[in-house]
Amino acid sequence: MSPLVRAVCTSGQRLATRRATRSSQRVFVGVCVLMFAASVAATLAHGASMAAMGALPMPGGWSMSTLWMPTCGRTWARAAASFIGMWIVMMAAMMLPSLMPTLLRYRDAIGSRASAQRLALLTMLVSGAYAVVWTALGVAVFALGASLAALALRWPALARSMPLAVSVVVLLAGALQFSTWKARRLACSRTTPSLPADAPSAWRYGLRIGIDCAGCCGGLTAILLVVGMTDLRLMAAVTAAITAERLAPDGALVAWASGAIAVAGAGLLLIQALSAG
Repeated sequence: MSPLVRAVCTSGQRLATRRATRSSQRVFVGVCVLMFAASVAATLAHGASMAAMGALPMPGGWSMSTLWMPTCGRTWARAAASFIGMWIVMMAAMMLPSLMPTLLRYRDAIGSRASAQRLALLTMLVSGAYAVVWTALGVAVFALGASLAALALRWPALARSMPLAVSVVVLLAGALQFSTWKARRLACSRTTPSLPADAPSAWRYGLRIGIDCAGCCGGLTAILLVVGMTDLRLMAAVTAAITAERLAPDGALVAWASGAIAVAGAGLLLIQALSAG
């Protein structure tokens, strides 16, 4: 084969590879958009059902969501399963806008070393490991929340102190947004290391970005948990803040802005708690 023919063949192969990669990326983005739409719809439906169930008035002037307790004949196991299912759907709606660019960077990094089918498989492994981290976190959140709910139902003094505790949690979460630890977590979420195009590396990378993401979003997620997981407006605001600080050119500035809002909100909650007391 002459050098000219070889060059033409090589150029044709590269062009075909680029076209296949672009097609694969379009399919991936389309799947992400569909998953996001489905998770948002499911979250809205769940929020409507929780609003219809109401909440339990508690000493101290606050109400406890039925998320944290077995109701209507449900066992604790069913309550936990319901919470974890809701948690997974809600986290998909909240985290997909910032996770998709991370997955796109990963696909770009290994795309030249993997076929379209293998690239899809590795992307699924990364996403699966990421979901495992958030699911494990959901299990821990339910265990803690259910325990606190049971104690609050048993001890009125503890229930009366909850509004004050919520204001303290929001204050600490807001302060965390200004920390160098938060800045390091943001920096980690924006980098994609050089990785082999194999399954173990994909799984480990998914676990790593899941842990980094959970740490990076920990403060804002804590605010959502203590103020109200069924508040769709707060959920939308937290989602916007998480996405903006991960994708904006100056993510630290966005984190500081959301931290300032959280600290101000903590002040208002503190005033309300002291007034109620």
